[in-house]
Amino acid sequence: MKCTPTVKDIFDFIGSIAPFEKQCEWDNSGLLVGDADCEVNKIGVVLDITADAVKYAAENGIDLIVSHHPVIFRPAKTFLASDPAYLLAKNGISAICAHTSLDIAAGGVNDVLAEKLGFENAAPLSENGETEMIRVCEIAETDADSLAKLVCEKLSACAVTADGGKPIKKVALCGGAGGDFIRDVAAAGCDAYITGEAKHHEFLEAAQIGITLIAAGHFETENPVVAALADNIRKNFDCDVEIIPQQSPVKYIF
Repeated sequence: MKCTPTVKDIFDFIGSIAPFEKQCEWDNSGLLVGDADCEVNKIGVVLDITADAVKYAAENGIDLIVSHHPVIFRPAKTFLASDPAYLLAKNGISAICAHTSLDIAAGGVNDVLAEKLGFENAAPLSENGETEMIRVCEIAETDADSLAKLVCEKLSACAVTADGGKPIKKVALCGGAGGDFIRDVAAAGCDAYITGEAKHHEFLEAAQIGITLIAAGHFETENPVVAALADNIRKNFDCDVEIIPQQSPVKYIF
């Protein structure tokens, strides 16, 4: 008979598949709220720990939330009654957050994104540093519009794109806010770059240097990892694991 895991057991497991020491220096991944020694009977997995996510956890007997985005990211000067971190502590719910560590990890955010898009043999752009999170793969030749439509279909997303003006065979991927990697991707000889969000000047730069840039939504490009992470935890621990329902906070009006 398996023992009931503790928060530390889950923390150690997540650290084994997405080492916290690999996170970017500006990040805040790890055990951010709670008690490492507490037993865990039910885990909730979600992209963002919002007040609604904590409320759902409290109402459904969840002891620990595992998320991608840190519930505490920048230094906080207040913890008010409506703050998710305050609500976690109030309800005795721990929080483990794996942010850039999960972006970089094998089988993490960007490998899951590549799989979701149907791209095979995705490999890291580099062996260390922030660009290690970017995945690169070869695909059957296509064009900017066709690739953007594929991304929208596979992710149930709306995409914004700048057409690089050339056939696409080599594609880079980085879920979330990856627009500032555009020059790194171009230097690697990629024809297109798929990310979650990018700034106006990054679209201009992409068009200038001849690389197709597709931004398909921060939530949409990262949320696929939630189900994969939940499955991974479920296979390794004798406790209930549930995906906390969540939708993108962004709505598109046409």
